[in-house]
Amino acid sequence: MKRSQLVLVLVQLIFDILFTLLAVVLAYRITLAYDPSVGAVRQYLAQMLIYVVTVIAAIFFHRLYTRSRGQPRLAELLTLYRAVTIGSLLAVAFISFLLKNIIDYRRPMIVLAWLLTLALLTLSRVLHIQLQRWLMRRGVGDNDVLLVGTGEVARIVLQKMLNSPQLGYRPVGLVAVGDGPQRVLGLPVLGKTADLPTLIEQQQVQEVIICLPEATHRELVQIVAQCERERVSIRIYPDVFQIMASEVSISDLAGLPLLTMRDVALRGWHLALKRAVDIVGSVAAMILLSPLMMLTALLVKLESPGPVFYVQERMGLDAKPFLMLKFRSMRDDAERQGPGWTKPDDPRRTRIGSLLRKLSIDELPQFINVLLGDMSLVGPRPERPVYVEQFRQSIPRYMDRHREKAGLTGWAQVNGLRGDTSIAERTKYDLWYIENWSIWLDFQIIVRTVLRMFSDRQAY
Repeated sequence: MKRSQLVLVLVQLIFDILFTLLAVVLAYRITLAYDPSVGAVRQYLAQMLIYVVTVIAAIFFHRLYTRSRGQPRLAELLTLYRAVTIGSLLAVAFISFLLKNIIDYRRPMIVLAWLLTLALLTLSRVLHIQLQRWLMRRGVGDNDVLLVGTGEVARIVLQKMLNSPQLGYRPVGLVAVGDGPQRVLGLPVLGKTADLPTLIEQQQVQEVIICLPEATHRELVQIVAQCERERVSIRIYPDVFQIMASEVSISDLAGLPLLTMRDVALRGWHLALKRAVDIVGSVAAMILLSPLMMLTALLVKLESPGPVFYVQERMGLDAKPFLMLKFRSMRDDAERQGPGWTKPDDPRRTRIGSLLRKLSIDELPQFINVLLGDMSLVGPRPERPVYVEQFRQSIPRYMDRHREKAGLTGWAQVNGLRGDTSIAERTKYDLWYIENWSIWLDFQIIVRTVLRMFSDRQAY
């Protein structure tokens, strides 16, 4: 770990200690305000120390002081909440055992300390993330990364890194498998796979990302073996088979072992549960957002002549067409020359339309589609029939996206694949979602969608 990375971890540790201590002190002060018989704070110093130590230890053993860029922030927060809860319970056990007959600890104060710790450590993580992103944009605490491959996937991964400096990746170069370009997106190709050990040592990289989804298993093993000679993290960009087989289970056929590669999650009572969530969620959203939707409709009507809604045919469940609703963000005659992809600063957009698309407000009428059953809150984003016919010819398993209802948002969208991005990559994410569906996953996607709308609209 670089010295700057170690400093970031230590800063996080200091933040957590201070905020946990603050939570305990606030819990004492609030309890004292309602119960003057609590006594002086010095009587509770040992209790406070035990609480802080056990909570921080629980966070440590949950590996939350290990930098992990691949874990979503929401999942990290949930792990933090679990660690704080376990730490609080352990604190109660230790206090009861070690301080028995010494102090009369107040259970309401411990419960209050637990709730305040959850809130303040959430604030601690948010502040630390902002500090980390601010530093990483300036090249402090980033990881030097070497990419193996020079094809389309390597370009996609490299573009992600270059466009997201806050993630803390600093690509130093690429490694070619065979003959290829000398530079990719301005970055040099430093050598061949046989040169990996030397390049890792010379460039002092901390991570190697293998961007070869079409490579054979033998080739991948050879490349990994080259990297393992040095102490670096290794990541591999998966192919479609690896995504399909990510949840392999073993079954049998009269004693013969079989690998179950695709046990589709959305079937049986799961479908009824997802539909119930869609109905409740869409009704609640339309009630809460009705003032905004009425204001938007008025602004669209005043901005330019034409209807308020833009109705477009899309492909949904089982590749059946349906009419998807949006607030109109372009001139009424925008498609007189035929359908086309929207582009940044599209001249066909109206002034209010540009704002609607930037804030994703134009998508709000799709809650009506969700209520009618044409769409779901979460699922693969629907495409127009003309594009579906194109993509099904060139993208493997593209039509498998239509095994489930189209969604207002999806796993691909919260991972940055929205708008003018690779359809092949979106398909991989959509297939992973379909085969790993759960209510909990839907909840995470919805929360991440809302957060991205406020923090990173371009990525959403």
